[in-house]
Amino acid sequence: MRRRLLSSTLLVAVIAVLLLGIPLGVAVNRLIQEEAIQELSGEAKSLLNEVEYARIQEQPITREQLGRKYPERYVQIYARGTPPQVTTVGAEPPEDRKMSADAQSESGVYVSVSRDKTQVEQQVRAWLLLILALAAAAMAVAVGLAVVQSRRLTLPLRDLAMIAERLGSGEARPSKHRYGIQELDRVAEVLDRSATRIADLLAREREFATDASHQLRTPLTGLTMRLEEIVAAADDPSVVKEEGEAAIVQAERLTAVIDELLAAARRQRHAQTAVVDLDALLDQQFIEWGPAFRRDGRKLVLSGTRGLRALGTGGGISQVVSTLLENSLRHGGGPVTVTTSNTGKSIVVEVADEGPGITDDLAPRVFERNMSGAGGTGLGLTLARALAAADGGRLELVRPRPAAFAIFLRPVGDPGRNRVVSGPA
Repeated sequence: MRRRLLSSTLLVAVIAVLLLGIPLGVAVNRLIQEEAIQELSGEAKSLLNEVEYARIQEQPITREQLGRKYPERYVQIYARGTPPQVTTVGAEPPEDRKMSADAQSESGVYVSVSRDKTQVEQQVRAWLLLILALAAAAMAVAVGLAVVQSRRLTLPLRDLAMIAERLGSGEARPSKHRYGIQELDRVAEVLDRSATRIADLLAREREFATDASHQLRTPLTGLTMRLEEIVAAADDPSVVKEEGEAAIVQAERLTAVIDELLAAARRQRHAQTAVVDLDALLDQQFIEWGPAFRRDGRKLVLSGTRGLRALGTGGGISQVVSTLLENSLRHGGGPVTVTTSNTGKSIVVEVADEGPGITDDLAPRVFERNMSGAGGTGLGLTLARALAAADGGRLELVRPRPAAFAIFLRPVGDPGRNRVVSGPA
């Protein structure tokens, strides 16, 4: 990445220097040339005035005077008369390197001032070299800034990559690193929050495993002992019957313990719920599923009340909505409408399409595991209902034909006490 940043910055600097340096060089060359011509033109007019004044005063201008006043110039003076007067001063430059300016009066005086343009070209080259030096300095500054900027960007990115790798390996602890770049600091904050949440989840999972192993050990030990007694007394039916009944009791106790552990796990999931912005969640779902519906020639429509917020987990609610949209895409027809509303007791998200719907014999069992009427796995709606229930809500089929499902979520401020949630765990 550092190499790409350096090359891209250098390319931008080169383009900027070329776009500014070339026109500047052309302008400097033209300006110096024009200044030299204007200077010669001014000298020619001044010389013409001097010649006119000398003629009026009848004081001729000598070559020595002209040589001292116009050094490094080739001067020609022509005055009409009988015979005409022609005066030249200085060495005439070669024709291919000659730069001239002339002036003429109404009395018949003509003057021409010429110079060798070698000095002008040297001046142009000096300015061009200065421009090149400035361009090189600008390139050096750009490269230096690119190096500093690339280090400033790549080092934090490497650090964030290491943090993400540690999170993936199970080492969940916040780094609390900040880099002074708003976007990277935002990523670091999200990773820190994720690390904290993962650490909490791991702690809860370890606690749950410890509780489970402790609570299951006793009934399993008792069940094992009863089974050993049954094996040992295989020839005595009365003992087998008695121990078998005791084993059944132990198995029932084991089932009760498992139910308690699952209930505790569900209560932990409820403790993790937070306020979810449904607008942002549904907008993200529309972004994810929009292309698939467009490829199928169908529309996704969002209607109802905006600005609603509910209690739950963003991942769980997103998974439920995603499952309903996928079912509508695969098994429904026509446009799919997602409607949000607030009934006062619940925040409702309804997903409906205009397809053939669900048959009457399948509708009562649509949420049962492995129950599918269109060649699916029969697990999607079951898991979706379980996720909704785990968040303290519920998923219901509100209309079989055309199919319409509704997710009932807890409103913000609902303590969730004495709530009965139906659906699989």
